[in-house]
Order: sequence, then structure tokens, then C-alpha cells
Amino acid sequence: MDGLPELVCGCDGGRDHVPLKPVEKAVEIAVGMVQPLTAVEDVAVHKARGRVLARSLRAGRPMPLFDNSAMDGFAVAFSDFAGEGPWHLPVAGTIAAGAAALVLTAGTALRIFTGAPVPAGSDAVVMQEKCDDRGDTVLIHVRPRRGDNIRRAGEDIASGDLLVSAGTMLGGRHVGLLAGNGHGHIPVVRRPRIAVLSTGDELGEEGASIHDANRPMLLALCEGLGAEMTDLGICPDDMDRMTDIFLTSAGRFDLILTSGAASVGGRDFVRPALLAAGGTVEAWRVALKPGKPVFFGRIAGTLVTGLPGNPLSAYVGFQLFVARQIGAMLGLGGPSARPETAVAGVGWERRPGRTEYLPGQVVGRTESGLPIVEPLGHGSSAALMPLSLGDGVIVLAADSMHVARGDVIDWMPFCRKDLSWKIT
Repeated sequence: MDGLPELVCGCDGGRDHVPLKPVEKAVEIAVGMVQPLTAVEDVAVHKARGRVLARSLRAGRPMPLFDNSAMDGFAVAFSDFAGEGPWHLPVAGTIAAGAAALVLTAGTALRIFTGAPVPAGSDAVVMQEKCDDRGDTVLIHVRPRRGDNIRRAGEDIASGDLLVSAGTMLGGRHVGLLAGNGHGHIPVVRRPRIAVLSTGDELGEEGASIHDANRPMLLALCEGLGAEMTDLGICPDDMDRMTDIFLTSAGRFDLILTSGAASVGGRDFVRPALLAAGGTVEAWRVALKPGKPVFFGRIAGTLVTGLPGNPLSAYVGFQLFVARQIGAMLGLGGPSARPETAVAGVGWERRPGRTEYLPGQVVGRTESGLPIVEPLGHGSSAALMPLSLGDGVIVLAADSMHVARGDVIDWMPFCRKDLSWKIT
């Protein structure tokens, strides 16, 4: 798809001749408008999952901090195991995890538990499964080797080692590492502040004839990427109301995300209202199916991304553009969703001109392990069920005219079927 010329689509009946931008160019524009967030806040380490680390963190001490036992057993000295076994040793005491280190007297053993400090004079720990614990004495059947079952100080991490680099989105494994090294509070990039607005006289909440699906979906998707959300509700098809929302919201958020009223219909007021409020529209209309009337604008330092009103179109537009904008805000470089490879399980014809994204389902595997996928639904951009039932999204290049059974195609699997593409 790289290098495709801008295309003029006639599906608007000739009412608007704004050229369609290829998807790659639209992504470049959307991400290029973003200024990475620079504000930093400290959060408790147990609340840092999903946040982006603002500064690289290093180990303030070695891990482990001291030589400790990797097993429950007995701390011994290798020099006490002369001749043939088994060996009887008196048990001179017990060392538990968290206790002060003891000193091992030659010719004795110390009972020791996992994580407890290895006593001075000991150079091996014999696991309890290889001993007969007789209370005051222990019978050891197998001669230990020096270093058996001892975790040495600093063998995992040396003092000063890099733990986690700045710009990392922290997962549970990072939280464990940082907490284990004594980092109680973590410097993270502040969350992007995003407002979501639906448009349309026909939309309502519970009990309405047409329920608003996009706003809850977009709020959930943004929150899943670490954003701090504000719900601006539903705006009717009213130019003055829409303009007032932009005027009162400008500068309060990093991004205003709208759905609906982004095309050229008589009741599509979002772009005109943004302009009337003093904003700008920097790009509009993408060679994308579904989701052509996407636009990107700005007002008083706040980005505005307008998505179509049909749910599948809004979902595709979010994943292609908004997810990358959020990533760029967090300093993640505008993460991209890279297609994987799959094989078409059926053939179908299509009209060329726009890159197409279709919900798909895995129906099998090839001998080499590639997923065999088939499209779901009938191609309606208003359909939610195919998206919900799908295992991912089929991606078809703008210039392709048909797909044959067995063709190799691009495939974007959902992560754990949570309706999020793999953002890498």
C-alpha cells in the first residue's frame, strides 16, 4: 500500500471532491500532530501496572541482597563430609527467612528455610528431601557439592544495574522487579486526558430506540490504553450546541474523540462546528473501508479526532489512528498494529480503492501452522455482532479486487479476544 496516490471516491455522489488519503499517510498525519506528554507523577508501585515509566530505574542494591538458601534443608560445610556416607551431624539451631545470620560451627548442621541467610562457615545447603531429620541430629545420605542450593548475593542483579528503561509500559513483571528492589513509588508519565462525545438526535441511553454503542466502546478502549477519561455524553445534531462543546472543552483535554456527524450530510456538524469554534481541520477522508470520513483537527492545543458513527467504522478508526495517537502521547513512538499472515478459507470479490478491514474468524490451521480465516457478517459498517464474534480483522490492500481461497492475506488477531489489536 505504500506509495498509493491519493484517490477520489465517487461514493458521495460527487458532492465532495476532497481526495482520499491512503491509510499510511493518514496515520502519519494523526501521529505527527501529537506532542508527547512531559508531566511526571509518582505512583505507588502496586498501582504502576499499565503506566509508562518516565525515568530509567536502576538497582539500589544487589538482588539477592545476601547469600540465601534456595531450599528448605540443612546448612552444612563441605569439609565435614570426609569418607563414605551416610553422615550424622548434630543440629545446632534453626535459621528462618528474615532472621539474622548465624555462624556454623564445624562438624554441625543448621536447619535452614528457603530465603534464610546462609550462615558463615557454610558452603552448601542439603535439601530436606535428601536427609533424615531426627530432631537433634540429621542423617545425610549424599555428599553435597560446594554451592548446592545457595543463591549468591547479586547473582540476579548487581547494584547499579538497569532495572527498567524509560518509556516502558509497565506490566506485572516490572512491578514485581521494582518492588523487589525496594522501589516503593515509581515516576510515570501522566495519563492522557481524553474526552469522548457521541453525536446524533437518534441516540440515547438505556430504553432508547437506538442505543449509543460507540461512546461506551471508545471509553473502554481508551481506558485500556491508560487514558484518563471524561464522558461528554451525546450531542444532538445542533450546530450551536456542537460549537459550544468545542469552545468549553478546548484546552481541557489532550484529545477530544467524537463519533458520528463527520461526513458531508446535511446534519453532519462536527467539522463545521470545530471550525466555527476557532479550530482547524488538518486532514479529512481516508481511503479506508469502513471509516472513510475520519478527520483530524486541533483547537487551543487540544487534538480532535472525528470517527464515523457506525460502530465497526469507529472501532477500525480507533485502532488505526487513536491508539497510535495515545501511544505517541505516552512516548511510545506511535505504536503500530502490524499484520500477521493468514490464509483465506473462502474467496470473495471486492471493489478496489480503499484499504478494507473485515472482522474474521479462524476456522482451522494450515500444515505450517498459519491460521485459516474467513470473513464474518455481510460487510456492514453498522454491524457489531461480527466484531464481537471475531478472532481478528482481515486487512485487504486498497488495490486488490478479489481474494481466492488459499490466498495469503494480512490478519490482525485480537489479544485474548478483548477486541484490541496487538499493539507492538
